[in-house]
Amino acid sequence: MDFEIPVSLSTVYFVGIKGTGTCALAELLHNSGLAVSGSDGSEVFYTDRILQELDIPYYESFAAEHIKSHIDLVIYSAAYSPETNPELIEAQKQGIPILKYTDALGAYSAQFDSAGIAGVHGKTTTTAIAGTLIRGAGLPAQVLAGSAVTSFGGHSTLIMGNKYFIAETCEYRRHFLAFHPRHIILTAVESDHQDYFPTYESIRDAFMEYARLLPENGELIYCADDPGACEVAALLQKERQDIQYIPYGFSAEGDFKITSYTVENETALIKLSGFPAVLRLKIPGRHLALDTAAAFALTCSFLKTEYRNDSGGDGSIWNTKRQENVVRALAEFRGSKRRSEILGTAGGILFMDDYAHHPTAIHTTLEGLKSFYPLKRLVVSFMSHTYTRTAALLDEFAASFECADVLILHKIYASAREEYHGGVNGKTLFEKIGGLFAGKELADNIYYIDEPLDTVDLLKKLLAPGDLFITMGAGNNWPLGEALFNYFKEAAK
Repeated sequence: MDFEIPVSLSTVYFVGIKGTGTCALAELLHNSGLAVSGSDGSEVFYTDRILQELDIPYYESFAAEHIKSHIDLVIYSAAYSPETNPELIEAQKQGIPILKYTDALGAYSAQFDSAGIAGVHGKTTTTAIAGTLIRGAGLPAQVLAGSAVTSFGGHSTLIMGNKYFIAETCEYRRHFLAFHPRHIILTAVESDHQDYFPTYESIRDAFMEYARLLPENGELIYCADDPGACEVAALLQKERQDIQYIPYGFSAEGDFKITSYTVENETALIKLSGFPAVLRLKIPGRHLALDTAAAFALTCSFLKTEYRNDSGGDGSIWNTKRQENVVRALAEFRGSKRRSEILGTAGGILFMDDYAHHPTAIHTTLEGLKSFYPLKRLVVSFMSHTYTRTAALLDEFAASFECADVLILHKIYASAREEYHGGVNGKTLFEKIGGLFAGKELADNIYYIDEPLDTVDLLKKLLAPGDLFITMGAGNNWPLGEALFNYFKEAAK
């Protein structure tokens, strides 16, 4: 749907306002001067704090009487249906326009020089780093990430002006086709969301469709180390010679080639061919270097537009002050919620949580942790998300845990949006990993317990000082990490 935000718009109501995306968009609209309110369930999320800080009122229930006649527009999360939600039904009865969140985000993006961050994985961190760099560079931009970002004050948004807009855009059900990008960062293209994209070609073609939205002189910033992203760029180049193709990564040519990546004292040192200073990042993994390079490419694009006549005296956009500011901003970056998020250290054990739920992301995250913390035993709790993904990528999932020292697996976290009638379950993955690593140390240190919190007693005995314990996946095993962290914190008193 191509929807234009009416000039006369003054009052907006959100159904599902506690969602990460909906809450972020509510904050942006609130900041622009609109009267924003909404509704959601009673379960408490981190977004409750944000809404309360902003004094945005919301109900913790759904009822037709919440929809008042003065409301100009209702925006709703995809989790709710216009056919069954009482508030959406009432809005339609009253003739109030209703708009899905992704369509509303697309309409919002049309007002700016917008950049969409896309890819099977890496979107949230790339968006967060881009916002961090752009703030360091002092650019008049707004940013919407898919999670709370520490350097955004714990919000999912960053608001510094009204010229540029950067947003994480989702490929599922082709939601990103509502967006209006002048720039696209393409981090990775590979098989995923098998309930909607049954083949690699089907998801690749969706990214192709998104990239075709770029206008003349638009930019496709793509990862040269990812075969799928390279394929999309190569195929698109045969159709479109009127846009710019900007590669980044270890295999790239040009300014955004990563020429060096080393780890010293739990700090990554990154060198880009087109940037004069060494970059420091306190988050582990070569994949984070890729996200940083992508964010730098976008930052440079905006800087070239903004400071075309304000070079550093040598034709470079990186004058001394700007250079120092972005280096400092990146060094202070501490990630986003559920992306290598450090809960804390207790009893000599480092507790972390990460959203990685695709084999590639799992492997790169664990590999990065091993390089950052080579002396720590890596203890992993993993809960796979969706039966279709687990079944389609079973071999890849099994192989992705080679860097783990101890692995606890749980039941598959089901999705309401999928229909699966096969025989793969959490124990199937457990057996597959056991067979793959037979004869190796990991095979003797794999456990299967259906419910994550039922693992607490086992881990109280297993965990020891010097360990790194991480909950991984898009399921609901993250409370396990919090429970154990709190236990060891109390035990240490």
